[in-house]
Amino acid sequence: MPDDDQNSSRSSGTPDAPRLAVRGEAHLEAEPELARIGITTQARGTDRRTTLDDLTRRNTTVLDLIKGYGEAVEKLETGAFSLTPEFTKHGRGERVRTYHGRVHITAELSDFTALGELTTRLADLDLTRVDGPWWSLRPTSPVHARARRQAVHDAVQRAREYAEALGTTLAALVDLTDTGADAPAWMSHEGSRGLFRAARAADGADDPVPVLDLEPQRQQVQAAVNAGFTLHPPTL
Repeated sequence: MPDDDQNSSRSSGTPDAPRLAVRGEAHLEAEPELARIGITTQARGTDRRTTLDDLTRRNTTVLDLIKGYGEAVEKLETGAFSLTPEFTKHGRGERVRTYHGRVHITAELSDFTALGELTTRLADLDLTRVDGPWWSLRPTSPVHARARRQAVHDAVQRAREYAEALGTTLAALVDLTDTGADAPAWMSHEGSRGLFRAARAADGADDPVPVLDLEPQRQQVQAAVNAGFTLHPPTL
């Protein structure tokens, strides 16, 4: 038989081997395993070198503070750096009025108690902004595997119920397709803006900052499969 005929027979079934196609789904909730925060450190001044020196010093302070939490920090990355001149709006020629420097850092933590303390300590630094947290499961989390297994079990159960309604049983599995329905890796209550945003101006107060109590957001994990089965011929 030609290949096209074989594919057509496999997809539509035959009277001797009727085909049944079903979808299996799973929806789970789980506590997050990681939290990500974004830290933006800034500096400004009328002198380019002084502004750069201030930015370098503040960036080092931020990095040292984060690294001080040891194993609670699983990843630390510098994402962007900029030093931008701002020109005067009036007068002849191009004259720089001030320089704006900025460094963006991303940190991922697995210790959420340390997360609350670190977040407020970072937000209390001069000209420092904190965004987040964004919550996530690890890509290797067993929750993903559990969701996929439940999706397959759901597909088999549905197929058996349809077969029972026809007075027959399943004969064989023909195909199984993962539709890729896993939830996004990082989630927050307010989309990309995150849950927490804070910044302290250079003239901010020196009073101690209370530790922010952050409640981890439960993660929605989904999985789905399309499955095809053949049935023993029912008596209709």
